[in-house]
Amino acid sequence: MNPNIKQDIKNKIKQLTKEKNAIILAHNYEPPEIQDIADLNGDSLELSIKASQTDADIIVFCGVKFMAETASILSPDKTILLPRPDAGCPMADMITPEGLKAWMAKNPSMPIVTYVNSTAAVKALTTICCTSANVVKVVNSLDAKEILMTPDRNLADYAATKTNKIIHKWDGYCPFHDALTPEQVLKQKKAYPDALFMAHPECRAEVLALADVITSTSGMIRTAHESESTSFIVGTEVGLLYPLQKANPDKTFYPASIAMECVDMKKITPQDVLNSLENLSGEVKVPEDIRIPALQSVQRMIEL
Repeated sequence: MNPNIKQDIKNKIKQLTKEKNAIILAHNYEPPEIQDIADLNGDSLELSIKASQTDADIIVFCGVKFMAETASILSPDKTILLPRPDAGCPMADMITPEGLKAWMAKNPSMPIVTYVNSTAAVKALTTICCTSANVVKVVNSLDAKEILMTPDRNLADYAATKTNKIIHKWDGYCPFHDALTPEQVLKQKKAYPDALFMAHPECRAEVLALADVITSTSGMIRTAHESESTSFIVGTEVGLLYPLQKANPDKTFYPASIAMECVDMKKITPQDVLNSLENLSGEVKVPEDIRIPALQSVQRMIEL
C-alpha cells in the first residue's frame, strides 16, 4: 500500500477516535501496524480491565471474538467493536456450552476452572476463570480435591505440575502452541546457545521441560526487560516479537518456530479498524443472561 494512503488511514482513525470518544485495544499478537495505532497493547484480559476503567464510549478490540466478548462482559455500557467479526479462536471453539453442560450433568459437584480464552457462554457455566499468568494461584485457591480445567489441555498439564489436586482436562488446545516440538526448540537452542528460552504454558509439556522461563505474553515482556540476558528464544505466537523488540531495542529475539503464526490474529488491518469506527460495525454484545454469570466467574478470579 502507498505510504501516503497508510498515513491517511491512520490520521482518519485518530480523528474518529477523538470524535466518537473511542479507544483502540490491540493484543500482543496483532500485526505491527495494528499495535502501532492502538491506545493500549497487551494481554486480552488486561486490555479489557484497563478499557473498562476509561471513560471511552466505544472500545475497538483488535484481537479475536472471545476477547471482544470479555470486554463486553466487563463494560456492558460501552459499545464493543470487533473490526473483523470472523476473527475467531480455534481453541475457544473446541468447547461448547452444550458439551460442558453434558459433562457437568455427570460431575455435578466438581468445580470448573476455565481459561479466559473461551466464549462468554462457556465462562457463564464456570466456577472461576484463569489466565496463563494466574492459573496456579486460581487452581490452588479452590477447596476441592478434583477440578475440571477447560478448554486448554496443555495449560491443565502445566497447572497439574504445580498442585496436589487432581486435574481433569478438556481436550482443547491452541493449534499454534501445541504444534511446537522439542526438536524445533533444540534446533534454535543450538543456533543461539546463549539465548534464554521463554515458553508459553499453552505449549506441550515436553516443550515446557526445555524452557528457562514459563510465562504469559506479558510475563515474557517483563522477563525480557528485567533479565540480564541479551538474547531470547520466544516460544509463543510470533506477533509478540514486535513489542518485545520495541521495548528492548538493545536485545535480540528469535522465534521458537516461524510457523507459530495465528491466522485469525493477523486478519485485522488498519482499513478494517477505520471501517469499524466509521460505521460502528462489528458490534459484540453479550446478552445479560450470559454476561452476569460470566462476569461472576471473571470477578472471582480478579478478586483473588
